[in-house]
Amino acid sequence: MDNPFLKEYTGDKTDMELVTGAKNGDKKALEELLLKHQPFIYNVAWKMVRHPADAKDLTQEALIKIVTNLSMFKGKSKFSTWCYRIVVNHFLMSKRKPNEEVFTSFEAHAIGLENTPDTDMTEAEKKANEALIKEMNYSCMSGMLLCLNRDQRLVYIIGEMFDADQNIGSEILNISKDNYRKRLSRARKDMFNYMNNKCGLVDKSNPCRCHKKVQFALDNKFIDAKNLLFNRKEHASFKEVIKPDADFMLETVEHKFDELYRKMPFKQNFDKKTFIEDILSDKKINRAMRLN
Repeated sequence: MDNPFLKEYTGDKTDMELVTGAKNGDKKALEELLLKHQPFIYNVAWKMVRHPADAKDLTQEALIKIVTNLSMFKGKSKFSTWCYRIVVNHFLMSKRKPNEEVFTSFEAHAIGLENTPDTDMTEAEKKANEALIKEMNYSCMSGMLLCLNRDQRLVYIIGEMFDADQNIGSEILNISKDNYRKRLSRARKDMFNYMNNKCGLVDKSNPCRCHKKVQFALDNKFIDAKNLLFNRKEHASFKEVIKPDADFMLETVEHKFDELYRKMPFKQNFDKKTFIEDILSDKKINRAMRLN
């Protein structure tokens, strides 16, 4: 199976060619290398911490670690594996972001939903507010991800949203295949048990319906109608980016909630050049890498 983390690269240089060039001080090679891997690093960060600004900070920190440790890469494994191990370790060890403190457990998430007043909508209002309802869908699901601890969240993002198999997932997380399968199974089970009992997207008989929560979210500025974080036209879905030819017509409820997360947005056009330029313009990095 190809590594599902790699964005399709339109250039003709391999990772090893770009790494070699970067090690030799070729600034353009380093820029291409970072641009090649950055979108997936950013999107893992975005799902880890929920807010784009926090994800940007986390991504820049991880990219700097990759750059400053590049001389230690000896080619004994794929560069992508080595790269994502650094990213995973950094994400696990970094200081918790404010959004990670919002929902620390499924119980807290459930209490939050129960305490949120319902405002029903007519069918016409639902139609008129489709974009806001979808934003509420994604916002709530993103909050559910935060209910998993960081280890579980990472393995779920890597295993379910990026669809990494046991070979790739275990390599990146630097754990055994058996351990990877067990962690992923536990994360999926925890997510399934909660969504199966609460989420109206999985089972329409469940009490929580996103359209009923929209007005409260707008009134309390949890959703900004003029600046949606998740439901934007320029965002693709994880399904489209990672596995465009997959058969997603899954019939069982247990797989239906996985499908929901694969439909979550994948941010493609964040300010990539600014990320890279900030790193490449850093004087310490230029000296360390002997960049031309």
